[in-house]
Amino acid sequence: MSLVGPRPELRRYVEMFRADHEVILSMRPGITDLASVKYSDESERLARAADPKREYIERILPEKIRLAQQYSACPSLAVDAVLLAKTILMLMS
Repeated sequence: MSLVGPRPELRRYVEMFRADHEVILSMRPGITDLASVKYSDESERLARAADPKREYIERILPEKIRLAQQYSACPSLAVDAVLLAKTILMLMS
C-alpha cells in the first residue's frame, strides 16, 4: 500500500464495472486518493439519499472510477503532494 493511489473498491462493485477497474487494479492502492477527498462526506450523502445503494452505484461509484482513472493516467509526486495536503486539511477540519 502507498500513501496516495486508487482506493480499492469492494469486490462486488469491481465485478459490476470490471472493465473500468482494469487499470485501477493494476496500480498500488493508497490510503488517500482524489475520490477520498471529493467524497469525504460520502456517508452523509448516502444517508440523505432516498435509495443509498442506487445513489452509490449510479452516481458516486462512476465518479470514483473516473477519478481513479484520471489519477492512473498521470500519477506524479506533485499530484501526490497536493492530495496529501488536501487530505490532511480535510482531517483537521
